[in-house]
Amino acid sequence: MKIAVNAIFFNPAQLEGYGHYSVSIFQRLVAQYPTHEFVFIYDRPHQQYLISGPNVQSVTVGPAARHIPGFFYWYNISAASVVKQLKADIWVQPYGFCSLTSSVPQLMVVHDLAFKHFPQYISTAQRWHYKVMTPKFLKKATRLVTVSEFSKQDIQAQYPQISKSLTVISGAARQGFVPLSWEQKEQVKEAYTEGYEFFLCVGGISPRKNMLNILKAFSLFKKWHKSNMKLVFAGRLAWQYQDFLEKLKTFKYRHDVVLTGYLEESLLQSLTGAAYAALYISDFEGFGLPIVEAMQAGVPVVVANNSSMPEVGGEAVLYANAQDPETIAQQMQTLYRDEALREKLIQKGLAQAKTFTWEKAATLFWEEIVATKGVS
Repeated sequence: MKIAVNAIFFNPAQLEGYGHYSVSIFQRLVAQYPTHEFVFIYDRPHQQYLISGPNVQSVTVGPAARHIPGFFYWYNISAASVVKQLKADIWVQPYGFCSLTSSVPQLMVVHDLAFKHFPQYISTAQRWHYKVMTPKFLKKATRLVTVSEFSKQDIQAQYPQISKSLTVISGAARQGFVPLSWEQKEQVKEAYTEGYEFFLCVGGISPRKNMLNILKAFSLFKKWHKSNMKLVFAGRLAWQYQDFLEKLKTFKYRHDVVLTGYLEESLLQSLTGAAYAALYISDFEGFGLPIVEAMQAGVPVVVANNSSMPEVGGEAVLYANAQDPETIAQQMQTLYRDEALREKLIQKGLAQAKTFTWEKAATLFWEEIVATKGVS
C-alpha cells in the first residue's frame, strides 16, 4: 500500500501539538510496516526531515500552505495533483483540512472545534474558512479520527448530519519526558531561573492558552507567599500575543517571569522534569499533550476544568476555573503548602500517564488506514 501523508506541520524548527501527534504515530508505523510505502508531502523544503527509512519518500510541493488562498491551492490543486501522480492508495490529513477535489480516499484527523467555541481568537477570514469549509471537509473525508471522547462528542453535536465513522485515538507523552534526579533539576534551575523553583506553562503565547489569567494567579500566589518562586512560559509567540507582552511590561513580578521562546525537544523535556509544578489552564483543548508529558516526568499539574482536560488528567491533577485567577492561585498554593498531597499527585500522575501510549495510538491509526483503503 502507498500511503501519502500531509506533512506541512512536520517542521523541526517549530514542531507543536498537531505535528508531535502525527510524527509520533508515523515514526512507529514506518518501522512496523516496512513493506508499505509512506510518502510525506511537505509544502516547503526543510534541512531535516523528521521521518526517514527505506520505505519513506519525502516530497516538497509548493506553494507554502500557510494562508487561506494557499490552503485552497495546495490541498485542491498542487498537492492533489502530486498525490494522484504518485498513485497513492490513501491520503492522510492530520490537521482538520482535506482536499475537496481528490478522488484518493482520505483519512482526516480533527483535533478540536476551538473555532466554534472561541471564534474571537482567530481572524475574520479564518472564522469564515472554518465555518464554511469544515462541514465540507467532514463530508468529503472517507473516515474521521479525533483525539478525545470530548472532541468526538463535540463534533457529533456540532455536525449531527455527519454520520460516518469517528474514532478516538489519543496522543501520549514522548519518551524523553521522565523524572529527573535532584542534581539534574538543580542544573536546569540554574540555567533558567537563577536556581529557584518554578511553575511551568507550556504552549504558544496566545489568548486561548489563557496566559493573562495565569499571570494574575501568579501575582496572587506571590502576595500570599513571599517566596522566590518563578513562572516560566515555554513556547513561541503564536498569535495575538501583543497584549500579553504589554501587560508583562508593567507586571509587578515581571522579574520572576521567564519567557524561553520555542525550545527544541530535549530542552523542553529537561525544563518539564525540573518544574515544581506545571500549569495548563487553557480555555479549550482537544487533548493537551503537555499534561501527559508533565505527569510522565513526575511533575504535579494544575489544569483547567474544561473541554478534554478532565478526561486527560483524571484524578491525578488539580483543577481550576480558567476564568478565575483566584482558583488557579489557590491550587498553586495547595501544592506549595501540602508536600504530601504533591507527592501523591506525582505518583497518580505517573500511573495516569501510562494509560496513554503511542504504541496503542499507532495500532489504532493503522486500523483506520486499512479501513480507509478498504483492504485487510
